Amino acid sequence: MNVKLMGHTPEPERTVAMAARLCYSAVGAEQLAEQMTDEQVGKLVDKIVEMGHLSTFEHVTFTFAVEGVSRVLTHQLVRHRIASYSQQSQRYVKEHDFEYIVPPAVAVHPEAKAKFDGLMEEIRRVYDELTALGIHREDARYCLANATETKIVVSMNARSLLHFFELRCCTRAQWEIRQLAEAMLAEVRRVAPKLFRKAGPTCVTGAYCGEGDLSCGRLAALQGKK
Repeated sequence: MNVKLMGHTPEPERTVAMAARLCYSAVGAEQLAEQMTDEQVGKLVDKIVEMGHLSTFEHVTFTFAVEGVSRVLTHQLVRHRIASYSQQSQRYVKEHDFEYIVPPAVAVHPEAKAKFDGLMEEIRRVYDELTALGIHREDARYCLANATETKIVVSMNARSLLHFFELRCCTRAQWEIRQLAEAMLAEVRRVAPKLFRKAGPTCVTGAYCGEGDLSCGRLAALQGKK
């Protein structure tokens, strides 16, 4: 998996602070942005995070390039609706030598790995045969596996990202999308550490777990260390 932050709103923390200050100021946004010191920006962002008044987070966006992931992952990812996606098309991109993602549980089990690899080779063969028979790629792709490697560009605003991290950094999230969420979180923390200071599953950030009886037990372990 390769995850790279391709772009973001310039000075995201200053933008959030400016938007928050504007709600209670008689002067305009541009003047506010110029007047606020870095210290003032930091203190205001910290206050917004602590209060949970996150509407101003929607003014900043982050765009990621994601490669080396499966269609299993992207089927989950696009369920996060307040976002924009551009995914590699199996309709137009030839998949004769497609790469595929092997789940860790399969990779460490020799017999399972052999069966898995064998099936992928069979799918490649059938895909090649279908296209050789004149079947267009848009129909031949129906035989491709969920494991098929894909690439996707994802843009989300900061508030949507916080919700994404809350759900997908949880240990009960599926392993591949959890890896993606953790990689994306590391990327945004490099450029906006205060915005994402409390990002992550609720057991880490809010001292509660929404999984009920399905809890992994991490909350109790964290509380035991205090």
